[in-house]
Parts: sequence; structure tokens; C-alpha cells
Amino acid sequence: MRQRTGNYPGVTVEKHLGITRVGDIELELIDLPGMFALSAHSLEERIAADVVLGRMPDMDRPAGILAVVDATHLYQGLYLVQQLLELDLPVMVALTMTDAAIASGIAIDSMALEQRLGGVRVCPVVATTGQGLDELKLALSELPDAPRHVVPPIWGELGAASEELAKTLPATVPRFEIERALIDVDSELAQEVAEYLGDDGADQLANMRERLFGSDPPLAKEARQRYSWVREVMNEVQQAAPAITTWGSRTRHFINQPVPGTIGLFLVMAVVFQAVFAWATPLMDAIDSNTAAIGAFMAQNLPAGALSSFIADGVIAGVGSVIVFLPQILILFLFIIVLEDSGYLARAAYLMDRTMRSVGLSGQSIIPMISSFACAVPGIMSTRVIPNRRDRIATILAAPFMTCSARLPVYALLIAAFVPATNVGFMNLQGIVLFGLYLLGIVAGLLTALLLRKSALHGPKPTFALMLPEFRRPNLQTVLVQLYGRAKIFLKRAGTVVFAVAVVIWALAYYPRATDIQANLEQQQALVANRLAGAELETAWAQLENDAAAAQLEQSFLGRAGKFIEPVFKPLGWDWKISSAVIASFPAREVVVAVLGTVYAVGDEADEATLTERLKSARHSDGTPVFTLPMVIGLLIFYACCLQCAATIAVIKRETNSWRWPIFAWTYMTALGYLGALAAYQLGTV
Repeated sequence: MRQRTGNYPGVTVEKHLGITRVGDIELELIDLPGMFALSAHSLEERIAADVVLGRMPDMDRPAGILAVVDATHLYQGLYLVQQLLELDLPVMVALTMTDAAIASGIAIDSMALEQRLGGVRVCPVVATTGQGLDELKLALSELPDAPRHVVPPIWGELGAASEELAKTLPATVPRFEIERALIDVDSELAQEVAEYLGDDGADQLANMRERLFGSDPPLAKEARQRYSWVREVMNEVQQAAPAITTWGSRTRHFINQPVPGTIGLFLVMAVVFQAVFAWATPLMDAIDSNTAAIGAFMAQNLPAGALSSFIADGVIAGVGSVIVFLPQILILFLFIIVLEDSGYLARAAYLMDRTMRSVGLSGQSIIPMISSFACAVPGIMSTRVIPNRRDRIATILAAPFMTCSARLPVYALLIAAFVPATNVGFMNLQGIVLFGLYLLGIVAGLLTALLLRKSALHGPKPTFALMLPEFRRPNLQTVLVQLYGRAKIFLKRAGTVVFAVAVVIWALAYYPRATDIQANLEQQQALVANRLAGAELETAWAQLENDAAAAQLEQSFLGRAGKFIEPVFKPLGWDWKISSAVIASFPAREVVVAVLGTVYAVGDEADEATLTERLKSARHSDGTPVFTLPMVIGLLIFYACCLQCAATIAVIKRETNSWRWPIFAWTYMTALGYLGALAAYQLGTV
């Protein structure tokens, strides 16, 4: 798979370009987004249509078309093929999944199909095994420079109407563009042809449409004409045996039922999440421990100072904070790719359509939502499958509410420290609180989508047409290639942003250095060395260093920012230390645990239990505890709702192609988190 990935000009839709060689001939293949007809409904379909029509900016029109047709659904595939035959380009057909068709009792006469398509070459292939691919490549290399096929006479009246209009149009306007302008009433092509015709061009097209279609919608009449021809072809080239009832077909029928299908979906998702958190833990621990070991090694072997801290705490810790989540991302995407290739994800979207429709979305939004439980970055990237732009943006802005893995360290620390480990019935209270935070994120995300679809993204409810694929065994090579691509995308797009942010946070927490604090530390260490020895001396020195680190942080840029911003967060019950930790965690929320460890004079090597005790014993200047239960609940709500992830903001900007939506998302979610924390603290305190 010698392919490269890029974006089409001006949009976020990806294109895949690959090179194949047949003897001395080199062919460049462009994998276009799939579509069922040239009348585009989604952005991806519109791009595919524009490429084959030669209307894509900065791209030449292709030299030929390879139409990939599913042999098990020939009826749907032939509709597009006959439209492609009219585009004045060489065309050939790859008839895929022929093994599945044979297994289903479907026999297709490819030679007869070639004759009905006017001489277009038809190559049966089985992509998962490679059967027929050599013949397909040879046929591609022999594709003529100009079309030699005979276009089947499907709709004589349309051809006559286009000839009549062509007499008054420039010779550079192709016949197929005139025909598409007559059928696609609201398309850009129709507007351009009307302008070519002159001031009364729109009226000429309207009159011609009235003669052709009468009161029928043009697209509906086109469908009747074309499917009538498709049925004739099907009767000649395909023979289907009576359907055989097997255990597989019974299972598919059972899974497609609403109640058992939904129960099965939740069971599958439970297995996926269990695997994401259970399987990834050893790998994450290994990455974390290796990163810590490398950092400790660098700190021990470099002279104490800014360079040592930058490399150990900035660079190495920054890279570690990125790649530590890679195992979870890969495991999640492994399941998603396998479920997608097997045909199960299409059923998940179908089953959840009614639920998602209640908030103005469709079943296609469920997959990005599920993906966001591991990380919002790949979840937002997977919204590209949603054809409607309004639905896609609403899903993008709802996805960050899902409880991602970066929130878990914060939840685990605060719940373990301040929520009693008691049982409520047969359930653990700490588990109930954690479940409530997950549920809060889901509800907030769905309500956000509903609010947006009722206001800024108001529009008709999305149509959701879905052809349920057959269950099939995923191809290992395809799975591995896609998994490798996902890993590269995550590390490149998310990793660089988080890494840069980690370095910036280190600089803000390290500078400026106060010389009097360092001098006082050395003086205190000298006094302690005269009185203590052995383990007691090491413990005392470590405590003095931690106290000095906390003092340095308090007067650093980050500490000063915490002091400056403290009045804003005081109604939430936060002091300057919590405020500075929250400021540090806006680029990446998982940073908050490390920052809290430093501000409460706990060294980097201290475990969570030590930090837990420090948080419990933290006091305001008047002696009252900082961390009360209402304040902690408010802090948890803040982290559940607030958008604290620079990588997510960057990917929202990339996917929406605008800064408007990431700025709105950050402002809206921060305000929501603040108000939730304010209500929890004030009401809880009262």
C-alpha cells in the first residue's frame, strides 16, 4: 500500500493517493469518498462528484474511472455506474465481494454485464484474498485515453433536451454537465449553466424541466428511468438462488431487532471499555515507569539547575504525558476498526438512531461519542462520517463532554481522598460518584447538541439512510494499516500540541527563580546535617526540598497567575494553589495532579497516598480546611464540564476549518463548569 494521505483543497476531507506499477506503466490512483449517485448530499459525496466532473479546484480531471461495485448489491451499484458512463471518460468496473455473492447463491455473468454496459471492462475480484487483482491491474494499464464504450440509451428525452440547449451554449460546456444541470435543480452546476444561457437562462432551464418532468421532482423521475434500466440488466446478468436460512442469517436477524440488538450493543461496548482500561494498564504503567526512570537518570547525571529541570520535567515528562495514552487509543481503535470491518458498527448506528434523533442528531453520531470516552481527539476526527455539516459540528461540540481517560487521574485522586468508601445498598459510594460523573458528561453532551440544533445549528432533522452490510471477517492487513495510520495521526497532531504545552507550563512554573529561597534551603540543609544522619537526614532533606519547591512555585509566573486569578475562583472555595493548578491544567487536564503535588510541597516521586494526605490537611489562613466535600464536588463538576485540552481545541479548529467553533466550545464549557462548581459549593456549604 504505497499511499499518502492529504486533504482536498479548502476542506478537511481526506484523500488517499497511491501508486501502482504494471510493467513499465505507472498509475496514480485517487481513492474518492464513496457515493451512490452523482447527486451529492454530503460533503464527501460532493467532493467525489466534483473530482469526476473536473470541477475540483487545483486538481486535474482524472484520466479514467474505476467504479468499485459490490457484487452482493449490484442493484444499487449499477445506478452510479450508468451515470459514470455518460461522463465522457474511460470507465471500468471492479466487481468486488464475488466470493460473498457466490456464498449467498448469487451468480453474475460478467461477460454479459460488459455487453450491457456498452463494452466496459468488468473485473471480478476478492479484495480480502487478492483474487483477481492482477487481472484488474492489467486492465487498468490497458484503459484507453478516450472512452470507447457505447453509452446505453437510458433516457432519450433527456438527451434530446440537452442537445437543444447545447446549440445556445459554448462548445466548452460538456453534454453531461447540461444534463446534470437539468436534473440537479439547486446545484452550482445548474446556476453556472443558467448564467451561460444569458439573462433568461434560469427561465429557459425551468421551461425545459417542465417539459421533461412535468410536476415530478427531477431526481425522482431520473431514479425511475435509471432503475427501470437497472432491472432489465439485472434480469439478464444475475441469477439468485432462493435464500438459505442459516444460523448466521438467524443471528443477523436477531441482532437487528431493537431490544436484543440494543442489549448486545451495550454488552459489546462494556467489553470494549473493559479492554481499553484493563489491557492498556500494563502498557501505560510500563511507559510511565520508563519515562520516570529516564527523567530520574537525566536529573541525576546533569548538574542541578534549569537545564536539568527542562530536560527531566519539561521534555521527558512532556513526551511521557502524551505517549502514555497511546495504548488506550490503539486498543480502542483496534476494536472500532474490527467492528467496522465486520459490519457491526453500522448496526450500532442503526440501533441508536432513535435515541440520537431525540436531540437532533442521527445514529451516525454515536460512533464519535463512543470514541471520545478514550480521547476526544480521535472521536472528533471520526465525525467525518457524518454527511450533514450541522450534525457534524453539533457532534464535535458534544464529544469533549464524554469522560476521556485524561479525566480519570483527577477523578481517582479526589474521589479516593474525599468520598467515603461506604456502601449504598450493594453498590460502593465511590463507584456511584464515578458513574455519576460519566453520566453527567453524557447528559451535558446530549443537551449541548440539542441546544445547538435548536439555535445556532437549527435545521431539518437529519435523514439517515444506511445499507446494513453483511457480517464478514476483518482483513488483518487492512486492520494493521489503519491502526498504524491512527497512531501516526494521534502522535503527530495531538502529541506535538500537548508536548509544546507541557514545556510552556514547565517554564511558567520554573521561572523566575528566587535566590533567597535557594540560599535559605542550603542554610536549612546545613543545620539539619549537623543534627541528623542516615534515613532521618534523607527524610528531612527531602521535606526541605519540597518546601523550597512549593515556595519557588508560589513566586513563579504560574504562582503569581494563581494569586492574580484567585478572586475569580474564590466563590468556588478555591485558594491560589488550586487556581494555579487549574490554570496549568487548561492545556492538558491530567497536568493538575502533578501541579497539585508541587504546590502542596510533595515531590515528583511521592505517591498518590502522600498527596491525598496533604490535600486533606490543607488549610486556609484562618485554619478552615481547603478541601471540603462541597468544594471537591464542585471541582469534579468543573473538570467534568470544562474543556481543558489544547489538542482537542486544535483538532476542533482543524475539523471545522474555523477558530469560531473552538473558541465557542472553550468559552461555553468553561462557563458551564464554573457555574456547576459554583452551585455545588455554595449550595453544599449552605
